[in-house]
Amino acid sequence: MLIIFIVVIILLAVGPFFIKVPKLDGLVDAKTLVDADSKFIKVNGVDVHYKEAGSGEITYILLHGFGASTFSWREVMPELAKSGRVIAFDRPGFGLTERLIKLGKNNPYDSKAQVALSIGLMDALGIKKAVVIGHSAGGVVALNMALNYPDRVSNLVLVDAIVYESGVLYKWLLPLVNTPQMNHLGPLFARVAKIGGDEFLRSTWHDQTKITPAIYNGYHKVLKIKDWDKALWNLTRSTYSLHPEKHLSELSMPVLVITGDDDRVVFTKNSIKLASEIPGSKLEVIQNSGHIPHEEQPVEFMRVLGEWLK
Repeated sequence: MLIIFIVVIILLAVGPFFIKVPKLDGLVDAKTLVDADSKFIKVNGVDVHYKEAGSGEITYILLHGFGASTFSWREVMPELAKSGRVIAFDRPGFGLTERLIKLGKNNPYDSKAQVALSIGLMDALGIKKAVVIGHSAGGVVALNMALNYPDRVSNLVLVDAIVYESGVLYKWLLPLVNTPQMNHLGPLFARVAKIGGDEFLRSTWHDQTKITPAIYNGYHKVLKIKDWDKALWNLTRSTYSLHPEKHLSELSMPVLVITGDDDRVVFTKNSIKLASEIPGSKLEVIQNSGHIPHEEQPVEFMRVLGEWLK
């Protein structure tokens, strides 16, 4: 039995390294895919891609969800820009923001670092306080911003925020996923998940017939960038829950919770629960919408947001 045990341990320790991780062909540098309105700024050692529109006393900070980018805010940025300054940026691991592969002490994918980077971006752009709008996983970052930097968040909008079924690693799993064996295989897991692929995108819409070729292309862009798989794995193994759901009663600013009535990614009932646990918050359920109401029902999204902000 001892010999069998030793053999199994050796196989587990060495076996993963015999699995080949083939190089992806045809990938390009992120900056070859910039748009006319793309901007870059260095924040906490990361070259962050962002877009800006509008001006005024009110500033909106937009944080996209998992597998998305600034592209996901295309329908609502022009309308928001009519009432203030709008900043949307690609969170680390997504869009055109720099993908760090070799992680040192300053890991931008870490849950706390994502919050620090968001605040750092505000500092770099001279923004003292903002209306922070976070979608899905970006909603968790927005929520943690509000809890840790309440003086920087005037209003908080949580759109289908993935708070309860966080989809991130628990700290007790971190030693396993950070082993050399798992780091070797990690990019393969990322390729299988293929966030930004057609199947994942379709799951986020109530009416999939509305997904145009342009929308598919906008989400596919991430799959053309060098090291997208390695960065996605780094994000996955670095992100763990800070359990903001335990501190919802501490929120001191006005909070709006928005959800689609047919959200099959973050179930609608969980957004309803979230609103019920935040004192004084308002809940808006947008009809005929899936996980991304700001894309699928942008007119209704802007209506409920605008009325609440008034």
